[in-house]
Amino acid sequence: AGQRWRPRELYWLTRHGIKMSGMPAWEFHLSDEDLWATVAFLARLPELTPQHYAAMTEVRAVPGRVLPGTQACGRLQAAASQPVDLERGKRALYQYACNACHTIPGVTGSKPHVGPPLDGMARRNLIGGKLANTPENMVRWLRHTREVDPLTAMPDMGVSERDARDIAAYLATLD
Repeated sequence: AGQRWRPRELYWLTRHGIKMSGMPAWEFHLSDEDLWATVAFLARLPELTPQHYAAMTEVRAVPGRVLPGTQACGRLQAAASQPVDLERGKRALYQYACNACHTIPGVTGSKPHVGPPLDGMARRNLIGGKLANTPENMVRWLRHTREVDPLTAMPDMGVSERDARDIAAYLATLD
């Protein structure tokens, strides 16, 4: 990939994925800094020997350094102060593959019969048969599904606070 595409193209592909190819989008899972680090890695990959690759990917604790993927812990406070974004919430439903198990109005996908359809979420009294249907409880359900209901078939998807707030806001429009 590093030999075929320019860095900005690799960034776009990594951020948005390639539909119908199995290449996932990482927009909701990696920060811009981590996306660019991935691009730099992809650009360097063709010239790496197996030994160099093993040395680069070995995880070592470095005092004062935050490893990629762990810095989200410091972002949760900032996420709560951001206004919700309905369109971002709709996109997040794709990113977290919610449409693999649920039919969701406005979100294309197969016609799964695994989880319940999400149409009419705004009119429902309960979320997952357990929680009152409030924005706060929807965020809790999306982020900590198995804590709310250990027997649910719905997996914890690692949804961030901001993404859960945006998804909850979008689902609240489904009347």
